[in-house]
Amino acid sequence: MSLWNTIIVAFIALKRNPTRALLTTLGIMIGIAAVITMMEIGRGSSNSIRNSIEKMGANSVTIMPGWVRVGGISRGANTRVSLMPSDAEAIGRECPSVAYYSPLVWANGNQVIYGSNNWVPNRIIGSAPDYMKIVNWQIAEGRNFTERELEHRVSVCLVGSTIVRELFDGRSPIDCEMRIRNTTFKVIGVLGSKGSSMSGSDQDDIIIAPWTTVRMRLTGLRSGSATSTTSTAASRPGELYPGTGVALYPAQDSSLTSDKLLVPRFTYIDQIVFSAVSPEKVPQAVREAALVLRERHNLKPDQDDDFRIFNSAEFMAMLSSTSVIMTNLLLIVALISLLVGGVGIMNIMLVSVTERTREIGLRMAVGARSRDILKQFLVEAIVLCLVGGIIGILMGHGAALLVETYLKWPIESSPGAVVAAFCVSVAVGIVFGFYPAYKASKLDPIDALRYE
Repeated sequence: MSLWNTIIVAFIALKRNPTRALLTTLGIMIGIAAVITMMEIGRGSSNSIRNSIEKMGANSVTIMPGWVRVGGISRGANTRVSLMPSDAEAIGRECPSVAYYSPLVWANGNQVIYGSNNWVPNRIIGSAPDYMKIVNWQIAEGRNFTERELEHRVSVCLVGSTIVRELFDGRSPIDCEMRIRNTTFKVIGVLGSKGSSMSGSDQDDIIIAPWTTVRMRLTGLRSGSATSTTSTAASRPGELYPGTGVALYPAQDSSLTSDKLLVPRFTYIDQIVFSAVSPEKVPQAVREAALVLRERHNLKPDQDDDFRIFNSAEFMAMLSSTSVIMTNLLLIVALISLLVGGVGIMNIMLVSVTERTREIGLRMAVGARSRDILKQFLVEAIVLCLVGGIIGILMGHGAALLVETYLKWPIESSPGAVVAAFCVSVAVGIVFGFYPAYKASKLDPIDALRYE
């Protein structure tokens, strides 16, 4: 009997009792549906993590000051004053694996005022123009500030879409002037929207300005030695070294102080960010930057770094591996349900062999061979599993869509998972259908005909 005829006979046999056939495939349906749902949710989560990190800059590396201990007590993270603008320039100049670099200065917590509206942004950042390239941030309207504006400490800024909505009532803020503390900033650009970060914070609630302007106008100078345990701001132009109490220079006129602010060479910054020329060069760029900073900070081989380096690529790999582990664990649970469904199919097929003993004997009596009987029952098991697999794939994709709609979890279809589900369905049918089919093929025709 040809394979096509065998398949037709198998379908006819299954149609005799559709309810039992449906219940038999229920375990396979649930197992395949669980596999498809878990794979789509897992892929969606992994891609969401990857996209979030790429928004922050896939090749970006952040350097932060270290911490100090006084009397055996740690002052906490970022308490050491150790990073200078010249460090950032040295990294860009002496590290061939570094593409772009930027000093960072933070001025969070300041109120912004425009007309009768006011707002306290989530972040106020001072940076260099290349910061936009490092974090892969597009400018939706207007322009970026220039190196010349950075050098001359011009009070210009870029704002996020949240600032546009809350402070400017959704109108274009280009060329508008807003006030931060006692300084007026001119808006020259609007940042493209990035949405929420992985931690849930609003990435668009931000103002970015030249770091020199932010340091001089908003936060004040931070000065000290590379091993200082505090970050004291110079309250007077002559008090360049904190704690000395000695004015090294005469007091300047107030107009000169406000109009021609001078930046001492030893002004300290909060962070340094840079991007590697490619994702593969990130580890090498980190090593080069660490060597440059250790040399510039005169650290001996036995001394610890007075800075900390955070690599977004490592962060991405850690989160992705965690997501993969969780997906695989859920996949194992789904495969267990497939195993249970396979046992159910074996059980029903054994019952079917017992019920159809006389039919098997009659087929053998009219010329059917043992391999024909084996093929018939094996095809029936495979057909059951394939039908259950197809329904399970549809159920799994539907469940994933419900999760996306109501739980707002990201999902992504997986063609590979669909192909794997078909293969698994066939494999389950063969593995768990072989023994009942083999048992049927070994029946004695005379005994089968006598069976009641």
